[in-house]
Amino acid sequence: MEYSVVLIFSIVGMALLFDFLNGFHDAANSIATIVSTRVLRPHWAVIWAAFFNCIAFLFFGLHVANTIGTGIIDPVFIDPLVVLSALLGAIFWNIVTWFFGLPSSSSHALIGGLGGAGIAKAGFVSLKISGFVKIGLSIVLSPILGFVLALLLMTAISLCLYRAVPMKIDRWARRAQLVSASLYSLGHGVNDAQKTMGIIAVLLFSTGHISHFYVPLWVVLSCQFTMGLGTLFGGWRIVRTMGMKITKLKPIGGFCAETGGALTLFLATALGIPVSTTHTITGAIMGVGAFTKFSAVRWGVAERIVWAWILTIPAAGLVSGATWSLCQYFLVP
Repeated sequence: MEYSVVLIFSIVGMALLFDFLNGFHDAANSIATIVSTRVLRPHWAVIWAAFFNCIAFLFFGLHVANTIGTGIIDPVFIDPLVVLSALLGAIFWNIVTWFFGLPSSSSHALIGGLGGAGIAKAGFVSLKISGFVKIGLSIVLSPILGFVLALLLMTAISLCLYRAVPMKIDRWARRAQLVSASLYSLGHGVNDAQKTMGIIAVLLFSTGHISHFYVPLWVVLSCQFTMGLGTLFGGWRIVRTMGMKITKLKPIGGFCAETGGALTLFLATALGIPVSTTHTITGAIMGVGAFTKFSAVRWGVAERIVWAWILTIPAAGLVSGATWSLCQYFLVP
């Protein structure tokens, strides 16, 4: 079936809208800790995070984009209507969770959207089970790794600085948090922006606009810039949940949470695993809170967040599957 160039580039525009909402929705991941510890004011924090979101492609390869483009659904079953349906499902879930202030995963919303649209078109045979197994493991392991790394960092720093004057520790931690926040924003920018790169690249490949699967430079630059722009506008409802409701953070805790989260994202990106930056930083913040005392973590808030995680893939999948059916009815002659 032939698809018009207008439809193709309209879907590219929809993908960039998702990328913007991803940055907007996930701004809290990059700035919540540094805002809640009062190291930076909110408007400076989003500028700081947006800058490092934009330049992230300079430091990493495109392994995650390849996973999204070819590792979730068999490219044989991908066409513009599948991509459009996946994006609409993911955007819908992002808006719902933003409205309720829940830090769900934009990444898993997109993955759920792809899965739902693929199933609606061709059944479960369209899915690449190995890709979903990898993502399922990342859902469990990324917050655990963030939790453990942040906890270990808090322990190591406390052992090294237990004789230091608290005021000096606080001054050092505030400076260090500028570095850790930039590292986390790099990890967020590269892992999340690559998901949109992958979806645009597979759209272009499936419609014959590129001869083999790769990510053109203009796609890389537009996705990084659009994500940075979304971060610049910031999702303030989620900032309050991430930075203030899970546990009370001090600059040293913010540094450990961001560094633990950044290390987790760097590892996942190197392995080509599209992890949730939301899951990662949430686990790291909980690790910092648990170091102080287990009861310092507000586990009731954490439970609401976990339920949002569990529901994200199936909810986005159901919306995208229904959207694909509607597209078949209204757009296909």
